Amino acid sequence: MSAAVLRGMRFTKMHGAGNDFVILDLRAAHGRANAAGAGSAGAAGDTLIPDVDMLRKLADRHRGVGCDQVIGIADPVTPGSVAAYRIWNTDGSIAQQCGNGVRCVAAWLLRDGAVHADAFVLDSPAGSHAVQANGGTDFTAELGVPDFTPARIPLEVAAEQSDYWLDVLGVPTRFGAVSMGNPHALIVVSDIAAAPVRAQGAAMQAMREFPDSINVGFAQVLARDRIALRVYERGVGETLACGSGACAAVAILVRQGRVDREVDVQLPGGTLRIAWPSDDAPVSMRGPAVFVFEGEWNP
Repeated sequence: MSAAVLRGMRFTKMHGAGNDFVILDLRAAHGRANAAGAGSAGAAGDTLIPDVDMLRKLADRHRGVGCDQVIGIADPVTPGSVAAYRIWNTDGSIAQQCGNGVRCVAAWLLRDGAVHADAFVLDSPAGSHAVQANGGTDFTAELGVPDFTPARIPLEVAAEQSDYWLDVLGVPTRFGAVSMGNPHALIVVSDIAAAPVRAQGAAMQAMREFPDSINVGFAQVLARDRIALRVYERGVGETLACGSGACAAVAILVRQGRVDREVDVQLPGGTLRIAWPSDDAPVSMRGPAVFVFEGEWNP
């Protein structure tokens, strides 16, 4: 979708524990109505797709709306789902998953009147997710079963292990890795405030062992049911919260025997409640989805 088509389109600014988003209605009929008179929106039935330049402009915190990710609400792709969503990072790259984003999409659809029940299913690029509205800004979403298979993360190593070692900036670094529909590595630290999040996160993202790059989490275990977490995300940098990162951190720490299966994850922007009932069960995430403001994009 070019600048001409996007001009005049309505957007919603939202956040989940400080992880903030620009939400666009890109469903075929609704998107064309939003962009009426501004240019061609594609063939009938097509979902509207912003181009990379416009995504970067929207996400710019100084010259645009500003966000960690742009999320486009699209028509459902599987039977029984009420809608789908697409995710783009601030650099315009495509993301496969966004845990805080799915809660915001759920809240947006409820307010829009697109759903009329407290429990429903949404389609993400990584699969379908059950969502539960708990009242007010409180939502629970299932993000899927963690996949520790190196090829699925992807992570280029000889064999699957509960943790791995790499030389990062000249320092031998121990980490766990998992896919939550997107790739995550987790480093356990003794002091979350002093963790070298930017330097080590950026260095790991550029390493050949992570062919699709990696979201890098840094966790301090505070108790069996409580951790502090910071995440350096692909295509974004450090964010105030990362829902899929929180799920990944708990899954990795459970597998390493460091925490229980229900954990409060304290992020810079707020706390998420993560539960992984069993190894073959999906991880669920409970937390806020907050509306900030509405607007009309006129670049």
